[in-house]
Amino acid sequence: MTERPPRPRAFRLDDKRIAIDDTPAPLAPEAIIRSQNEPIPSGAALASIDEAELKVEAAQKKGLLSRSALSLAGLAWSGLAGLVSLALGLWATNLIEGLFAKAESLGALGLAFGIAFLAGIVGLAAREILAVARQTRIAEMHVAFANARAADDRAAARRLVRGLIALYRERPETARARAEVEDAARAIVDGRDLIDVAERALLRPLDEKAQGEIAEAAKRVSLVTAISPRAILDVIFVVAQIVRLVRRIAEIYGGRPGFFGLVKLARSIGAHLAITGGMAVGDSVLQQIVGHGLASRISARMGEGVLNGLLTARVGLSALAVCRPAPFAVDKPPGLSDVAPFLFSKGE
Repeated sequence: MTERPPRPRAFRLDDKRIAIDDTPAPLAPEAIIRSQNEPIPSGAALASIDEAELKVEAAQKKGLLSRSALSLAGLAWSGLAGLVSLALGLWATNLIEGLFAKAESLGALGLAFGIAFLAGIVGLAAREILAVARQTRIAEMHVAFANARAADDRAAARRLVRGLIALYRERPETARARAEVEDAARAIVDGRDLIDVAERALLRPLDEKAQGEIAEAAKRVSLVTAISPRAILDVIFVVAQIVRLVRRIAEIYGGRPGFFGLVKLARSIGAHLAITGGMAVGDSVLQQIVGHGLASRISARMGEGVLNGLLTARVGLSALAVCRPAPFAVDKPPGLSDVAPFLFSKGE
């Protein structure tokens, strides 16, 4: 029969019957304390980043963050652009000189038009450069958020959250969310928790807007394709809707893509679609279509509308993943069945 341990009892400190055992206590288990500024091994940081996020980062590096080296094609296009610029400049010079030769007033008018055109070109170039730089900064912020959350880096999390607040400072509808995140930044010590609060407060409402845009675009594409009389009209409409959708999603998350910004963004989206396997990732699209028996229950034109709607929604989801300033951590990334459930409804 085992002896029961003695029960705890109260005693007085000056009781002479109390004996003090001064033998050293056994050593506590050794703990490893890592400084906040000490870098965490890259393997440990990347281990907690899921595969989907790594695919998004790879797509961004291939698109927005890639720095293409000088190639023969690039050299040829640069030379052609230079020749075209020289030809246009020479033509404009001859035109203005001819106008001055005919009448001084015509020459002055032509010169004024030329200066206005040049100022507009410079303004457009500056806007394109700023747009590309802004979209690149958002892509870099996305990767930095993923690494900071995986490493639970408090200093990096605070810096990135401040950048996220500054990104939406000019949008009045985010004022309450920005105030909530700023309060959290003063109270929360853990970097991962701070990033999660910023995602809930600032990015969740934007996610809902972006998913709404994807759903509306998929509806329009599926409907127009089903009733369109010509295939060429389908192609033009689908391409126009995809371009509009990508631009709109970029604007929702803080980007302002111009022409070249949209081209770089399209490269990232194309890379993301290629890396994730196109339409088959995240949702078993083909299995759902076959399972619902859509191919045998609807007409060929409506079937084309469904497939074009799925394609539009898939491109929109890739744009959402690439344009979002931070990866999905608190919420699950949306899938096709989340943004376009009407495309999977079973016909009666």
